Amino acid sequence: MKTLSVSISELEFNKFGLKKEDFSFSDLLDILSKEIAKQNLNESIALAEKYGLSKMTMADITREVNAVRNNAKGDS
Repeated sequence: MKTLSVSISELEFNKFGLKKEDFSFSDLLDILSKEIAKQNLNESIALAEKYGLSKMTMADITREVNAVRNNAKGDS
């Protein structure tokens, strides 16, 4: 097994919620994946709010999906 040393700032250490300094590579991947997912979710929420999509009802969404599906069927 190889050992890899990575240096991060105290701010990053706290940002990622790290509690210890030694952990497996798979644990590191899990931590980073969760952070990336959280950032992507926050970006999606911001875009939805920016373009007014966050105010859509389920009925609005269903109508939009059906319209796209019907349009796609017409193109094939």
